[in-house]
Amino acid sequence: MPDFLFPYGKGFLPYTVPASRFRGEMVSRLHRYRPAKRPEELVDESLSHPVGTSPLHKLAEGKRRAVLVTSDHTRPVPSRIIIPRMLAELRRGNPSMDITILVATGCHRETSPSELEAKFGPEIFRNERVAVHNCDSPDMANLGKLPSGGDLVVNRLAAEADLLVAEGCIEPHFFAGYSGGRKSVLPGIAGRGTVLYNHNARFMAHPAARAGILDGNPVHDDMIFAARAARLAFICNVVINAEKEVIYSVSGDCDAAHREGAAFLSARCGARRVEADIVISTNGGYPLDQNIYQAVKGMTAAEAAVRENGVIIMIAESADGHGGEEFYKTFRDEKDLDRMLACFMKTPPENTRVDQWQSQIFARVLRRAGIVYVSKAPGGMVRDFHMAPARSVGEAVEKADAMTGRKDASIAVIPDGVSVIVT
Repeated sequence: MPDFLFPYGKGFLPYTVPASRFRGEMVSRLHRYRPAKRPEELVDESLSHPVGTSPLHKLAEGKRRAVLVTSDHTRPVPSRIIIPRMLAELRRGNPSMDITILVATGCHRETSPSELEAKFGPEIFRNERVAVHNCDSPDMANLGKLPSGGDLVVNRLAAEADLLVAEGCIEPHFFAGYSGGRKSVLPGIAGRGTVLYNHNARFMAHPAARAGILDGNPVHDDMIFAARAARLAFICNVVINAEKEVIYSVSGDCDAAHREGAAFLSARCGARRVEADIVISTNGGYPLDQNIYQAVKGMTAAEAAVRENGVIIMIAESADGHGGEEFYKTFRDEKDLDRMLACFMKTPPENTRVDQWQSQIFARVLRRAGIVYVSKAPGGMVRDFHMAPARSVGEAVEKADAMTGRKDASIAVIPDGVSVIVT
């Protein structure tokens, strides 16, 4: 019988799938990919051989003020490895350069000092200037209009920098195609209204707004436009495996380098669909499974494999609870999913509600399958999200069996729903 250890927070939950019920495993080739070189070597090599632009130290020559955009506490970017090397390159080009590290929170909550120190390490946290983006700050810069028609408003520190650069991680993204690259600007350091407009209902329903798709994806089109308008000059992005180890790094132009990284990932992250009555998925453990909001990503991988009216078992520790007050209220206060989705589709882009995009995608998943949610989140909260709560995988399978009305329902497994594209 196949034994699994499912990522859960900073640990794992075990479960043995009965052999008679097991239909298969959908796993990215990168899930257990071992790096050929040390992470530091991979990052150094990419910084030395950038794609589509000059090396970072050359770009820094003659520049007075730089802003280095970094990911926030919800992303598994190995900043302790990337940031020191990017800082060294900037200062190699101009030793007296004024540098600010800007944490791209998007519309997430503010990253706490303890989370920043854990992310960067004590030396960078104490010795470098770090600012945390606030999407609701009144002190923002308007850079014009997005192709979709929305206002492009970004953090003033970034807009007024002589040199804007960013780190990031490239993973499949359930509506932007891939994370990383241009996402450091939009949604990373954009104003709330800009993010809401870009994440509108029409875009979320677009057939090209899916994992693995960039060309023709209207969400991506806005994002790359925003990155160019903000003059994002250089990125260093990595690809990681299930152990959060760097297995690939690419640096250079925010579009050309990102596409090269996405191509590397795309060739290795696909898994053939295994249809089953019950599909078990995860969000890859910490830091991506801190709340229910983020866990929707792992659910969309299972959505592609579960039979209609089947059951998804989603494993996500969710120690931070729901992850979005409006996201939570939407499902607590509206029990009719068809009515909810119809309301979203009638909402003009400029009136997009906070977290509406996540609610729209989550409602789409719920319409296809029931969900049993394995987490530390309060059971009442989980039920408010139209899901059944469970504390172990075994309990979740028992509940899934009851929902299907069968004891022999087939089971498929997705060990990391964030890292794989089910094809």
